[in-house]
Amino acid sequence: MFKVAAIQMKVLPGKVKENRKKATRMVKQAAAAGAELVVLPEFWLSGYHLTSEEFRPLGETPYGETVTRFRELARNLQIIMVVPFLENRDGDLYVSAAVIERSGELLGIYRKTYLWGKESDTFVPGEKYYPVFDTSLGKLGVLICYDAEFPEPARLLALQGAQLVVVPSVWSLEAEPRWDIQLPARALDNTVFVLGTNTTGNGSCGKSKLVAPDGRVLKQVEREEEAILIHDVDFKLLTTTRERIPYLQDYDTMLTPGGNEYYHPYELQENRRA
Repeated sequence: MFKVAAIQMKVLPGKVKENRKKATRMVKQAAAAGAELVVLPEFWLSGYHLTSEEFRPLGETPYGETVTRFRELARNLQIIMVVPFLENRDGDLYVSAAVIERSGELLGIYRKTYLWGKESDTFVPGEKYYPVFDTSLGKLGVLICYDAEFPEPARLLALQGAQLVVVPSVWSLEAEPRWDIQLPARALDNTVFVLGTNTTGNGSCGKSKLVAPDGRVLKQVEREEEAILIHDVDFKLLTTTRERIPYLQDYDTMLTPGGNEYYHPYELQENRRA
């Protein structure tokens, strides 16, 4: 059993220094309260409602200032972190997230694959590749905001052994009913823990939440509250839930009678059609 933390913060649009200072303070508070995994929300550094011209100079490599600072912080605090950042990759801008081990090691980068609305005017989608990160706490998957509205990415993470899926987001007030449906659905569909980390204010619906593998919301913060959600995660619950609700077992059997390979659902569909 270990504690996870979701940092729900109000972001000041374009105020990078102020946002970084606030995020650093809140991460330290989470660690002091016993959190071993801390997740920041999407666009926590810049804010969401900027123009393409305002976003572009904020792009960094995984070895730029933002990720480097939080690698040092993770090592000093001995925590695992998921840190979204705007990634400049060969001149293209991605909405990315760095997964950092408690040693400060950069375990890898996930790039958002489904862009919402006008995001595609500024950003490039990731490669629709959904890696699972082996951390010292367990197997971690990352989906960013709109990615979680599709069933297949979360299922692919679960089939690769993900125990906890984190969802850094800027989820709007207008889409709040979907936030309340999609996160529990992704958890229940795949019998995994889901930690949704949202911003608050500036049109976001807040309500960062931790969802159990059976779809129950274990803890949630208020819509307008700038807060740190901290709660225990016990991976033993994965086993007991999957014994009661054998979705993955039955889905795996249906997909791979030999039990040796996993297929993307679309590939399976094409194979059966052929």
